[in-house]
Amino acid sequence: MKKNIFTFLFLAFVLIIKAQPPKGNAKLGSLYGLKFNAEKPLSASEIPSILKDKDTVEITVKAKALDACSSKGCWLTFYINDSTNAFVKMNDYSFFVPLAIIGKNIVLKGKSFIKTTSVSELKHYAEDANKSQKEIDEIINDKKEIRFIATGILVVK
Repeated sequence: MKKNIFTFLFLAFVLIIKAQPPKGNAKLGSLYGLKFNAEKPLSASEIPSILKDKDTVEITVKAKALDACSSKGCWLTFYINDSTNAFVKMNDYSFFVPLAIIGKNIVLKGKSFIKTTSVSELKHYAEDANKSQKEIDEIINDKKEIRFIATGILVVK
């Protein structure tokens, strides 16, 4: 019986540790994902006009990170303009970002596109971001949003 309890506690501990975002301060020069050329990125504010003519675009942009998944760092959002943010997932979950990336300037390399996100998916991401139950319950409509699949993210000045 004691062996079963110990095994259960050990497994619970491992799962809790595994589901955390990576530790780190997201210092200037920190790279997450694949190395890429971060020189001359476009401003994130240019994405909406670029996507007017294309379904998907391979792009390198500079932006400010606004939020990140608190459970494992598998997504983040960045500022585009006063009415729009972009939602970023990491390519094939091949890397994660620490919560310390929030508020930092970043350069992202990857693909950007427009997607309609379902209410259930939006609620899931709100839970990941530790939003209040009231905020989660207020999500009642699908949302057309700019998405980004990042292959690399670099913290910059």
